[in-house]
Amino acid sequence: MTSSNDAGSTPVSPYLSAGSLKGRTILMSGGSRGIGLAIALRAARDGANIVLLAKTGQPHATLAGTVHTAAEQIEAAGGQARAIVGDVRRDEDVAGAVAAAVEHFGGIDVVLNNASAIDLSTTDHVDMKRYDLMQDINVRGTFLLSKLALPALRTSGNGHILTLSPPLNLDPKWAGRHLAYTMAKYGMSLTTLGLAEELKADGISVNSLWPCTLIDTAAIRNMPGGQAIVQAARGPQIMADAAHAILTGSHLASTSPDAAAATGNFYTDEQVLRAAGVSDFRPYSLGAAEEQLVPDIFL
Repeated sequence: MTSSNDAGSTPVSPYLSAGSLKGRTILMSGGSRGIGLAIALRAARDGANIVLLAKTGQPHATLAGTVHTAAEQIEAAGGQARAIVGDVRRDEDVAGAVAAAVEHFGGIDVVLNNASAIDLSTTDHVDMKRYDLMQDINVRGTFLLSKLALPALRTSGNGHILTLSPPLNLDPKWAGRHLAYTMAKYGMSLTTLGLAEELKADGISVNSLWPCTLIDTAAIRNMPGGQAIVQAARGPQIMADAAHAILTGSHLASTSPDAAAATGNFYTDEQVLRAAGVSDFRPYSLGAAEEQLVPDIFL
């Protein structure tokens, strides 16, 4: 039930970084709020350059934040930002964002596929416009942004594509509960699976990241009963710390240093942070005891 584009609170982090993203350039889809913004702000504290491609050029009626306010927060946190109003569904917008990143910062080191649409309706009830929206943003948008950034990633020397999508769990219950959404999210994960294999010889790492628990976002809060639901959630900072660990390789310090081990993975936030040395996840909670947290879907 995670939505990658929405705002949430940020608990104190127990994660101590073993690496830095200083001077690295991240091109992110979405990022005006929520998990995407939390990831961007964590990278900004290192001094990273962040290019945000998002539709929110103007304030939303119910969701706080625009791509411009996000850029302001990134720069206040110590990073460099480039805000681009555009739609990941439009080829020319994505191409323009890639070109802007290269022109403004000299290249692209990380593509972060954060933009995602969600509709948990069953097949009887899902509107086909919503079906098309999820396919266009989640699957096509992830594929397109990754594809157009490949020339720049190849020259990075340490390129990385990180997608916020779940492990490919073929337990039929997930397709049975919300087939349209499951196909869209698994399409993102299939992109990770295929690109990791395809790009091995290019030295580009390709991975996915997914939360073990519900994450507090404005989209969840705006759902019926959402204010109560998020009390059993974690803040988006846990995903920001996990993404930082993956992108800096901090999660590999206690495992394998082999570059082959750093690609083609479907990580969870807890898995990554444990490998990076975090043993207590309570600081990420919004107040609920660990046993009361709501597990996320697909796990």
